[in-house]
Amino acid sequence: MLEPQQIENWIAAGLSCAHLVVEGDGHHFQALIVSTEFAGLSRVKRQQRVMQTVRDHLDSGALHALSLQTLTPEEWEAARG
Repeated sequence: MLEPQQIENWIAAGLSCAHLVVEGDGHHFQALIVSTEFAGLSRVKRQQRVMQTVRDHLDSGALHALSLQTLTPEEWEAARG
């Protein structure tokens, strides 16, 4: 069974993150990813960029479900208040 920390490590290895949190129950996971790399990218392009970092694990079946919230640092600051 996967741990959220494993997924955080995979994402962080392939993407520069200002903030990264993954939560889940071992089968379904949610990730909040804040990265300067998302600047100027559409929501779809941001998600594609993150999915590149975990593609091998999705293809192997080790990772089944990952929902994403992808923000730039500026968007994250605005959302926090």
